[in-house]
Amino acid sequence: MQLARVSGTVVATRKDPGLHGLKLLVLQPLGPDGHPSGASLVGVDSVGAGVGETVFFVRGREASFPFLPRRVPTDAAIVASVDSWFTDDTPRAGS
Repeated sequence: MQLARVSGTVVATRKDPGLHGLKLLVLQPLGPDGHPSGASLVGVDSVGAGVGETVFFVRGREASFPFLPRRVPTDAAIVASVDSWFTDDTPRAGS
């Protein structure tokens, strides 16, 4: 799992039928210090996240697991909303 901040939404009028009814969000991966780390990507939302929230996301085959038994063609999925996290005894706010 990786931390990310939801930075936007994706609107797609034509998409794979396996994605119909699912929300696509733009994710900015974060480092442990809360600063952006790496390129943005699009993930499928499984928890009802929104823009500005901090989330955990997974990549690869496991990204489709939250939607089972439905088959969702994705390689990135949001699996948790983050309230806060701690590194080196320094709390970080999630959303």
